[in-house]
Parts: sequence; C-alpha cells; structure tokens
Amino acid sequence: QVQLGESGGGLVQAGGSLRLSCAASGRTFSSYAMAWFRRPPGKEREFVAAVTGGGGIRSYTDSVKGRFTISRDNAKNTVYLQMNSLKPEDTAVYYCAAARSFNNIVKLREVEYWGQGIQVTVSS
Repeated sequence: QVQLGESGGGLVQAGGSLRLSCAASGRTFSSYAMAWFRRPPGKEREFVAAVTGGGGIRSYTDSVKGRFTISRDNAKNTVYLQMNSLKPEDTAVYYCAAARSFNNIVKLREVEYWGQGIQVTVSS
C-alpha cells in the first residue's frame, strides 16, 4: 500500500511559478514510477507528467513541455512538479499518482495509487 500526499498548491498570477510536492509512504518508493495528473474545471482528469523509478526517463503532455519539470528524490520519498510560465488554462486540481509500470502510466494512463489532489489556480 502506498499513500500519497500533495502540497504546494495555491493561487498564482499568469506567468508565475509554483512547485508541487508529493510525499509517499512506504519503503519501496523507488520501485514506483510517479506521475502528475490534473482535472481542469468541468473537464476530465488528464495526464501531465511521469518519471521512472530511478528518475532517468520523463514524459510530458505537449501542453506543458518546456514549462513544467517532474523530478523525484528517492531518499525523501518525494516527487515534485516545478511549474513555470503558468497560464490560466493550467488551473486545475493536481493529483499525484504511482504505478509500478512507467509504460502503463504513459501509454495506458493506468495508475495504482492516487493522492487526494491539490488546487492550483492561475489568474489572468
């Protein structure tokens, strides 16, 4: 069982930055690929970014490439999402997620564990 808890959300002006953190429980954090998803208002949840267990491979949805960076610190059981040049359309509830298979996250959007979500609001 893996428990995930997000922090770092809030309100920011367009063009600003935020860093989300997700702390994970358990001793096998490095065995899991980690990801961020988001649910914009009135829309379905969508994939944002993922990173392999060792941190060497990352994947991003096209709309955030060049602006967002996913990273992880396995010593701290934490995954991060650095969000720069934020736009109003980035407004959403952001969810941390974990799965043993990076490919399943990226290709099938299959996740084993979810965080509770955290609000990010970007004002224009």
